Amino acid sequence: MKQTEAGSEFDGKRVIVTGGATGIGAAIVRAFHAEGAVVRILDLDTDGANGLAQELGARVTVDAIDVRDRASVTQAMDKAIADLGGLDVLCANAGVSTMRPVVDLTDQDWDFNMDVNARGVFLTNQAACKYFLDSGHAGCIVNTASLAAKVGAPLLAHYSASKFAVLGWTQGCAREMAPHGIRVNAVCPGFVRTGMQDREVEWEASLRSMTPDEVRQDYVDQTPLGRIETPEDVAGVVVFLASDAARFMTGQGINVTGGVYMG
Repeated sequence: MKQTEAGSEFDGKRVIVTGGATGIGAAIVRAFHAEGAVVRILDLDTDGANGLAQELGARVTVDAIDVRDRASVTQAMDKAIADLGGLDVLCANAGVSTMRPVVDLTDQDWDFNMDVNARGVFLTNQAACKYFLDSGHAGCIVNTASLAAKVGAPLLAHYSASKFAVLGWTQGCAREMAPHGIRVNAVCPGFVRTGMQDREVEWEASLRSMTPDEVRQDYVDQTPLGRIETPEDVAGVVVFLASDAARFMTGQGINVTGGVYMG
């Protein structure tokens, strides 16, 4: 989306981005800010979020949230909606990963991924839906899923399970909310260059007896468009899904993978 002389459809729109301090979330914050939106970053990393808010200046504020905890989500979402004067778009982006073979996975690995990636989407989506229904405002939600929500990923089976859950939730929630004009979609990024990927590359290199450079080249080799994905590649699709151009799209998991997955 681009600003024009007539302005943007997002001028003054109220947007909440969870996990917006770094990576894909930060790119989403930048993209909506560039479109004129008023953005609240909700993140455990308040130092990183405040740094981004200071960089962007007006129309970006920050609060802490632990998306695993209902009380934290309720408090942060209610305060954000009150401070913003309402809500138009929720981007439920907060996510984590760990990497281990299936036989070595711990309860902590499983619970951490499920709690942040799946429960976090459930709690924040639920809070947004309650606001939309109570206010009669037909806002929209965009959840961050993953390529691993479409194809099970070796060494990331638990992460894949949590992201498959995000897509299942997105579809079910979309069907319930559609009669009220509330749209719920998801993006499914591929091999995105972020701090999370940097950690995963080190883990995968160790687990596969490869160098980090070889792992990254493997990602490129799997990508028909021939490069590592950027957070901005994802953010542009998120803004599109929140826009009027996507007004007849709901319950979708949009692949943003450079062709790694085409199903």
